[in-house]
Amino acid sequence: MEAVLRTQALSLWYGSVQALKGVSLDVLENRVTALIGPSGCGKSTFLKTLDRMTQLIPGVRVEGEIVYRGRSIFDPAVDVTTLRRQVGMVFQKPNPFPMSIYDNVAYGPRTHGIRRHGELDAIVEKSLRQAAIWDEVKDRLKRSALSLSGGQQQRICIARALAVEPDVLLMDEATSALDPISTSKIEELIAQLRERYTIVIVTHNMQQAVRVSDQCAFFLQGELVEAGDTQGVFSAPKDPRTQNYITGRFG
Repeated sequence: MEAVLRTQALSLWYGSVQALKGVSLDVLENRVTALIGPSGCGKSTFLKTLDRMTQLIPGVRVEGEIVYRGRSIFDPAVDVTTLRRQVGMVFQKPNPFPMSIYDNVAYGPRTHGIRRHGELDAIVEKSLRQAAIWDEVKDRLKRSALSLSGGQQQRICIARALAVEPDVLLMDEATSALDPISTSKIEELIAQLRERYTIVIVTHNMQQAVRVSDQCAFFLQGELVEAGDTQGVFSAPKDPRTQNYITGRFG
């Protein structure tokens, strides 16, 4: 199976503090990869390196390689805006723009030069349908996205990410701020989206990792301890540190 993203000996420092230590991991096409581990283990940092989001932080230094579909994302010829369209991000806390539901979803396509109303209408509807929220908002597209519930706002943010037709979707604890019903809806959505997209999620919830992911990677103190098929990692971990974490002995 093809690796859409591949990291090789990836290390990262925030100033003098090393947050990632030689991480090598393949992210497989049309699979959900879950990154698990205790707080501060490097999983969110790793996720944000995949679209070069960490380079926005002063004092960050990166060594190693990240290859996206055969090309280094650090190649000087790589346009970061294009990379972030191809590798989209959904954050932990819903962050809709202070504008209408329609304009939130249309924002990305407009940025990339799409202006015709008919084309934008079609993109907005398609994206909201893919995010499983069209039926809830189709009659109030001109209302502020901030008027929606937290779970609905998060699905609007997912629709906004999908509107630019990404290849990969990164989700940084996208359900941690949501109630159980909204969390369930997002998990169902992830299961549907895996048919079209390659998805990487960060989660503290090990039950969620088991429910939604195909591949799982366990991080500890900046190191990738173990990675593989999710069922295998949870039923027969190869490293005792993984066993200790998933059985609740620490973390």
